Amino acid sequence: MREITANKFRAALKSCADQSITNHEPLRVTRKRGKDFVIIGAEDWEQIQETLYVLQNTSLMQQIKQSLGTHRSGKGYSPTKEQLDEINNL
Repeated sequence: MREITANKFRAALKSCADQSITNHEPLRVTRKRGKDFVIIGAEDWEQIQETLYVLQNTSLMQQIKQSLGTHRSGKGYSPTKEQLDEINNL
């Protein structure tokens, strides 16, 4: 994770924010007094929140585990060519 001092961050706020958003890379802002903080794009934040939701949802994680087992054993659902064509044309 990139780091920058609070003074440098203040002077380059827009470019720091743009870079974090564009590169999908959080930026840690360090301070002499007080706790550090992190700048992250809203889209990245939402993705992290979705990931945390999935990981904390035991029922959903169990479904994923079962699906993975079915897939690995080759017993999963296989759509027909017509169904694949319909899915791919969305």
